[in-house]
Formats: sequence, structure tokens, C-alpha cells
Amino acid sequence: MKWLALVAGLAVLAALLYWQLIIAEGAYLGRRMVVLLYNLSARAYDRIKQYDPGYEQWFLGLPLSRAMQLHPDPLLLDVAAGTGRLARTLFRQAGFHGRMILLDAARDMLSEAVRTTRPWAAQLTFIWQNAALLPFPDATFDGVSCLEALEFMPDPDAVLREMLRVLRPGGLLLTTNRIGKLARLLPGRTCTPEAFEERLHSLGLEMVRTQTWQEDYDLIWAVKPGVMTPIPPRTLETLLRCPRCGAAVHQEEGAFVCENAHRAPLAADGVIELARV
Repeated sequence: MKWLALVAGLAVLAALLYWQLIIAEGAYLGRRMVVLLYNLSARAYDRIKQYDPGYEQWFLGLPLSRAMQLHPDPLLLDVAAGTGRLARTLFRQAGFHGRMILLDAARDMLSEAVRTTRPWAAQLTFIWQNAALLPFPDATFDGVSCLEALEFMPDPDAVLREMLRVLRPGGLLLTTNRIGKLARLLPGRTCTPEAFEERLHSLGLEMVRTQTWQEDYDLIWAVKPGVMTPIPPRTLETLLRCPRCGAAVHQEEGAFVCENAHRAPLAADGVIELARV
């Protein structure tokens, strides 16, 4: 009977590990575990996900490109950008001629993003940094996105508030809401479509619209209230802020440095490592 108890115990342990590490992706074990799991899976991530280019274009690239057509030089921020999925489909659209900053807390995922988006390198910036502290001034971006990530963050509402802070009045927010059978296995981290829309309305967003997308996710589109006025093109040095003290930064050889001498290395692959500040 002892071996039966041992087998049962191992089965329970295996089920618990599968839930915590595969389904919840470490979300209940803290931010460091989430980041570790994404770093470990970075090289295989796109193979695991098996993104369909046509599907990505139809649901992500094309509508987002069209939404940005009224902006002469659109600047977008992709939070938890991963391997550059959204950037790849957006820059394949003939009508998009903007720039994009890809930010992620998992350094190895950004390395993959640099590799997979190489054809558009001149229009992309990669930043290693925590999404709960976005290193930009208020009202910076014409559009902000965060796909398939909020439910794995320690404080999703804090990240949403940060995203709205850096979004310009009249700017577009694109995010996702976890649905489906597996959402039930993420208690406290998922909510119904109605509740998610209400959350965005409570943050002051307008034109909140839920769009059917995948078995496990809805797409959510929303607009920050206000009128977006034209502004001249902005350089990275005018946009970037030190995550430690909030001061503006300037680029030196091999690093970005703020007036308080906090240094963020510029890695060989082009990633700005603000997480090291």
C-alpha cells in the first residue's frame, strides 16, 4: 500500500507542478519565476506557439496599421513584447511607416525579438525593463499594446495604469483578456469579458471593445480620452527616462546615462538594459 500512496503523491505533485509552471506560467510563484520560465523557453517559444502569419496579419497587423494611418509618424510601445510577434506582423503591413519600442522583463525573449525582427531594425528599439515601471514620460505613445501577458504579472492593474500614463490623449490601447476553460485554473488572475471591460472603463478609457480572437484570449481595443494633436518626431533620448530616479538620459559609448550617473548598458545585440540600472 505504501507504493500506492507514493504513486498518488507523485501524481499530485506532478499535477501541481504542471498547473503552476505550464498553465499559470509561474504567476503564483512571483515575478522572478515568470521571467525565468520565459527565458528558458525563449528559443523555442515561437515553435511552441506556431503563429500563423495570415492569422496574425488579419487580427493584429492589418487593424493596428489602419488605426495608425492618421498619424504621420506613429510611435508605439509593445509591453511584454516577447519575441517580437506584434512587431513582425505590423511592419509587414504596407501602410505602416512608424516606429516601435519593444519592452520585456525577460532578457532572452528580447534577444529572440532582435533576431526575428532584423529586417526592420532601424525602426525598432528594444528595452529590458519591468512593465510596472515604464521608463517614459506621460503621454508619449500613439499606441500601447500588451498581449497575452497581464494575467501573469504580479499587479496587472498597476501595469494597466502605467500603460495609460504613457499613452497620449486619443491614443489606442490594445490588450487581451484570458478566457476559456483554462482561465478557471487561474483564480484571482482572470475575469469575465464584462468585468474586464468595466475595469478599463473605471480607468477612464473610452470606446472599449471586445473582439473574439482565440480560444483562450479575447482582444480588447480602447481609446484614451482626448484629442491627439500633431507633434514633431521624437528621438529616443527625448523619450527615455531613468527607471531609478526618473531623470532624462543621454547616450554615451556603450550605455545610456542619466544626470545622476545611473548607467544602463547598451548590449551588443542592441538591447538597452534598463533592468540593470
